[in-house]
Formats: sequence, structure tokens, C-alpha cells
Amino acid sequence: MQTGKISRFSKTVLSLGFFFLYAPILILVIFSFNKSELVTVWAGFSFKWYGELFRDPQMLGAAWISLKIAFLAASAAVVLGTMASIVMVRMGNFTGKTAFTSMITAPLVMPEVITGLSLLLLFVAMGQSLGWPGQRGMLTIWIAHVTFCTAFVTVVVTSRLQEMDESIEEAAQDLGAPPWKVFFLVTLPIIAPALMSGWLLAFTLSLDDLVIASFVSGPGSTTLPMAVFSSVRMGISPQINALATLVVLVATIAVFIAWWVAQRSLRVTTKVGD
Repeated sequence: MQTGKISRFSKTVLSLGFFFLYAPILILVIFSFNKSELVTVWAGFSFKWYGELFRDPQMLGAAWISLKIAFLAASAAVVLGTMASIVMVRMGNFTGKTAFTSMITAPLVMPEVITGLSLLLLFVAMGQSLGWPGQRGMLTIWIAHVTFCTAFVTVVVTSRLQEMDESIEEAAQDLGAPPWKVFFLVTLPIIAPALMSGWLLAFTLSLDDLVIASFVSGPGSTTLPMAVFSSVRMGISPQINALATLVVLVATIAVFIAWWVAQRSLRVTTKVGD
């Protein structure tokens, strides 16, 4: 009886938690099809605001800039994060390991305002002393996003490497495989789900960033969060609901693809183990 009560209580709490998290998103999606210009008054079903969104060059341009920066930043963060993870997990206790680990994980606890301000000062100092970067724009935003996204990817990949059975790599080396071949044919497929998770996490963080991008952006490099924030300050438009619905759709598809890749990798790993 007691177990049943705990089970019902857990289900109730879980249901309330999911409702608290996803009810606002569901309401936003519903009102993105609202015909009215008022976001809180339902006036009928319509695709009007999706049409308005796709006819807004400023919003579409900002979305394209954000997608490009997020894709490139996530890809670079996965490469750097994987390298940092291998150094921390497989290189043993080398001199300066504590300092290296602290510097890699510092962006996780650093306030975004401090990170953005410090990067702004860095780019200004480099521009004055080296002449590069000449002006702030997409490049400086990309560098800033790679800086803090690498820390998140490193944490994800490090946890997977620590759980990995090193005897598999040792067996491949005993059979004559060089280190680079062991990494690409043995290690990389095993940690692929972690790489995919890290890439998606970095992509989402980069796409969602507002504070750091506001510090290091320049003319012609307005990202989507910056454009949305500027638009919302003038009053919430149903067009923003349509934009948010499309972002939710893209995120859902990305999560489903990541789940499918992870399940496929798990089945392959299970077959190899058997």
C-alpha cells in the first residue's frame, strides 16, 4: 500500500512538473496560429503571422546569422572539447593539470556579463595592438561562443570517456593499430553519442545567447535573440510566437535525431559486446 501511495505521488509530481515546463510552450504554439494582432485574444485560426515572419527580411537575416554562428561554434567546440577531454582523461597527472581543468571549466560558472565584458576588452586590445580583428562582427561572436561552448562539450565528452573501457583501445593497439587509427575507428564511434549531445548542447547555447553576443557584436551582425529582444521591447507581436514555434519545431527534430543516433549506437555497441 505504501509503495502504491509513493508511486501515485511520484506520478502526480512528475505530471505537474511536465505541465509547468511545457504548458507555456504549448500555449505559445497555439497562439502562433491566432488571427488577432493581440497575443492574448483569440480571434480565429490563421497562418497570417507565419506569412508576416517570412516577409520580414530583418528577422530572417538575424535567424540566418544565428544559425551559421551556432553551427560553426558547435562544430569547433566539439573538436576543442574532445581534445581537452582526452588530455584530462588519458594523459594522467601532468604538471598544470589542475590549472588546465580550471581554465576549461571556468566558463561554466562565470557570469555571462563578465565573460562578455572580458571578451570585449580582449578584442578591443587586440584591435589596437595587432590590428585584428578590425571590427566586431560575426567572427568575434563566433570566437566568443566557441569559448564558452567548449566548456560544456568538455564536460559531456569527459564523462563518457571516463566510463569507456580502455581495454578495447588497448586490444586494438595490441593488434597493431596505430594511435590515430584506434581513435578514429574505435574511440570515436563509442563516444559518438556524447559528441552528438555536446554538439546539440553547444548549438542550443550559441543560438540562445543574448548577453555575450550583445557585447561582442557589431554593425550587420545582429543575432536572432538580439533581434527578438529589440522587437519585444517595442511590444510583443504574434510574429514572435510564430518564430518561437518554428524554433521549437527545429529543436524537437534535432532532439529526435540525436535520440535515434544514440539508440543506433547503443545497439551497435551491444552487438559488439555480445
